[in-house]
Amino acid sequence: KQWYQRRVAITAGNEAIKRNPTDHVPYSNRAACYTKLMEFGLAMQDCDKCIELNPMFVKGYLRKAAVLKIDKPQEAKAVYEKALEIDPNNAEAKQGIHHCSQSLRNLKPEDRAKLAMNDPEIQQILQDPSMQVILEQMQKDPAAAQEHLKNADVRDKFMKLVESGVVQVR
Repeated sequence: KQWYQRRVAITAGNEAIKRNPTDHVPYSNRAACYTKLMEFGLAMQDCDKCIELNPMFVKGYLRKAAVLKIDKPQEAKAVYEKALEIDPNNAEAKQGIHHCSQSLRNLKPEDRAKLAMNDPEIQQILQDPSMQVILEQMQKDPAAAQEHLKNADVRDKFMKLVESGVVQVR
């Protein structure tokens, strides 16, 4: 019965989109139906279209993150963070970030590091010549590490590398 109801809802969404292709809401609603039917590719397309049409519509990001968290928790976390930029008090986004962080922590360190290497932000940090020098100094001299971590920008980048599993602290 639920399957049938979702198919009916998708048909209604198709009609709504035909009538007004610039309305973001039918894309969001249809994405929810596709997600429940495990049609994740179609759900993702609708989420992306919804966000394209209205980049301030939080629900578009939440639905996209819900699809991504199934097998791409790092990407999902970034989408939840974007939702929080729009609505800093959004409980679903906060819970999603927590869930994704937990999923990432539960990965084996080598799997987490491998996953992180696909993150453009991690790649950018690792390719930054000044960060390369800082990381090398920190590895050789603990006192240098303490000094470098006083700089908020360096500390944020370093913590991102630690959280992702690329850098391990003993």
